[in-house]
Amino acid sequence: MEENVFEQIANKYDTAERMEMAKIITNEVKDALQNSHTKSLIDYGSGTGLVGLELAPLVKSILLVDSSQKMLDVAQAKITQKGISNASTFYSDFTQEMPDDIKADIVVMSLVLLHIPNTREILQSLFNILNDEGKLIIVDFDKNDKIQHPKVHNGFVQEDLENLLAEAGFKSTDIHTFHHGEAIFMNQDASMFIASSLK
Repeated sequence: MEENVFEQIANKYDTAERMEMAKIITNEVKDALQNSHTKSLIDYGSGTGLVGLELAPLVKSILLVDSSQKMLDVAQAKITQKGISNASTFYSDFTQEMPDDIKADIVVMSLVLLHIPNTREILQSLFNILNDEGKLIIVDFDKNDKIQHPKVHNGFVQEDLENLLAEAGFKSTDIHTFHHGEAIFMNQDASMFIASSLK
């Protein structure tokens, strides 16, 4: 099996650019997490926890889930170092297998959907692990025709994504573009959206 590309870059992942981007995303996600201090949150595809660990103070518990153990090792070191008592890590790839015993009130997926080939399938899986009235928060790039990559979606058309979320069973989705940046998506200028869907 080829080594997960994220395994190779885990220790060097937290660049200044990524940290800056995570800050922009975190600020936007925080708005969607108001009054969530009794809720459990999963950060799916959490990487080193750049976004998820910043959200820990807003929720009761947070589980960082990633398919790269080395990324999670970096995240775990931060949890230990900062003494974040309500955060833990879990090694899993939900596109391969869904754990039976995992449930959450909120799932956050930040710049992860573009790496998952089968969008419909992962949205369905995430719908299934959410508790009733649960919320799925997706941050990703708007569709960008300048980008062509065999393993990455070149962003998403908001309306199409909204339809897929409805098909997965979500009752409502609020989706809007919140950030435009230079060279932020494979060295191309791009915009990011946030989609907040209720189960």
